[in-house]
Amino acid sequence: MTRRVPDLPEALVRKHLEEVLKTCRETNTRPSVLMLACRLDLTNTTFRRRYPDIAREIGEQRTAPTAPRTGPTEHDRLIACNAKLRRRNRDLSAQLALAAAQIQHLTLHNQRLQEALEATSNVTSISRIQNR
Repeated sequence: MTRRVPDLPEALVRKHLEEVLKTCRETNTRPSVLMLACRLDLTNTTFRRRYPDIAREIGEQRTAPTAPRTGPTEHDRLIACNAKLRRRNRDLSAQLALAAAQIQHLTLHNQRLQEALEATSNVTSISRIQNR
C-alpha cells in the first residue's frame, strides 16, 4: 500500500527548485528531477506526475550548455599530479641508490677498521686457525 503524500504548493516547489539550481551552479553540476524530488520527500514518478512543467524545466536546464570552466580541468590536474609523482619517484630512486652506495662504503671501511684493530691487539681470527 502506498502512502498518501499531500500536494505541495507550486510556490514552495519553485522555491526549492531555485535553491537546487543555485547549488548546481555553485558546484558546476547539472540539476535533476530526482534531486528536487528527494528534497521534497517525493518519489521521482510522483514529482513528475504532479509537476510536469517543473520537470520539463529541469530537463531543459540539463540540456543547456554549462558555463565554461575557468580553471584547469580534471584531466589537466591528473596529468600534473602524475608528472609530480614521476619526479618524486626519480628523486627517491636516486636517494636510494646513494644510500646503498654509502652502506657499501661504510661496510668496507668498517671491515678495514676491524682488521686493523685485530692486528694491533694480537687477536687471531678463528677462520684463520681453521684454514691452517
